[in-house]
Amino acid sequence: MSKYAEITNYLSHFLENEVKKTGIQKVVIGLSGGLDSAVVAVLAQKVFKNDLLCVKMPSHYSSQSSLDDADELSKDFHLNTITASIEPMLRAYEEMHPDLDNLRKGNFSSRMRMSTLFDISAKENALVLGTSNKSELMLGYGTLYGDLASAINPIGDLYKSEVFELAEYLGVTKNIISKPPSADLWEGQSDEADLGYTYKELDHAMKLYVEERFSVEEIVARGVDSTMLDMIIKKIFRNHFKRKMPVIAKLTSRTINHDFNYPRDITL
Repeated sequence: MSKYAEITNYLSHFLENEVKKTGIQKVVIGLSGGLDSAVVAVLAQKVFKNDLLCVKMPSHYSSQSSLDDADELSKDFHLNTITASIEPMLRAYEEMHPDLDNLRKGNFSSRMRMSTLFDISAKENALVLGTSNKSELMLGYGTLYGDLASAINPIGDLYKSEVFELAEYLGVTKNIISKPPSADLWEGQSDEADLGYTYKELDHAMKLYVEERFSVEEIVARGVDSTMLDMIIKKIFRNHFKRKMPVIAKLTSRTINHDFNYPRDITL
């Protein structure tokens, strides 16, 4: 069995088991037309079939090509898909705040999408599946309570370059695999342009630092750009708060997430 056949099998069982533990039968996912959401949608379809709902949430900044790619994926894999545009909410907020820069606009858009998705999940009695990969999580390249939010995330331990390879194995639509990664948060936005390096370069360095636990000197000796590595390490530690639940000040003998800890799937 190939590496990605094993990963697909493992993640399918992971999704089935984690959702079953909650007593909920359905799942929802935001389908952007991008790589990560496409991979999660295809994985979820294998497990949940008609109990999967994919939600497209375009704004007036969404590229038509991304919407077309999402439609093509839905057709290829027989995904149950609806559209819930965030454009009216975003336009209203832009009118109220004409000083919005791209970063604020992008964060607001991301949070509006997740608010919409969680509302649909409440209506459908479904769990929200996450689509953030390990590269994004380690670098903090995401919006807190926006695209980083979910109930269950099947790809959070796969680097972006590995998600590309998994997408190839799963047969994800070629247009989605071949286009430059973008969250489509504003016109012309590009993930790699924002980060300043390609995911291939970033992932190679992060695997050495995070997985292999090599020192900075050892990594640079392997040909990794020292400026990029410095940026990666600073982002990993500066954005650690995005990977944790809010820190609670301890005042009692048993404080949540300090010494009142139970497995999330505990039952009575």
